[in-house]
Amino acid sequence: MDAVLRAAAIYFALLILFRVAGRRSLAEITSFDLILLLIIGEATQQALLGDDFSLTNAIVVIVTLIAIDVGLSLLKLRSRKIDLLLDGAATIIVEDGKPMRGRIAEARLQEADILQAARQGQGLERMDQIKYAILEKNGKISIIPYS
Repeated sequence: MDAVLRAAAIYFALLILFRVAGRRSLAEITSFDLILLLIIGEATQQALLGDDFSLTNAIVVIVTLIAIDVGLSLLKLRSRKIDLLLDGAATIIVEDGKPMRGRIAEARLQEADILQAARQGQGLERMDQIKYAILEKNGKISIIPYS
């Protein structure tokens, strides 16, 4: 039972920490982010297993984590509030070619990130060519150009 409680506590602690840390797509992580994730993974492993490195304990921890993840995904399907709490909502960060600086700062983005997404996705070069830029729930930036 100790392993189940540890797994649940670590899962929810990491969920809260990563939710507070903000959105970032896995395709856009920096080398610093990767190093941080590796360190967190090692610290998490030690906290999850404690002094019991048995195969049984590891399986119990893995099953617990998967059960929590599946349970939360089912809750998100049934409740919009829980979905918003856990995953957030898409955020408009450029409207009619004008960057919404407060939202951009809150998302810890730079205008260069938006322009990069515009160049890669739509071949746009300037902010005034963008009708909307939206920071999606998964951390990617969607660009809607003027027609």
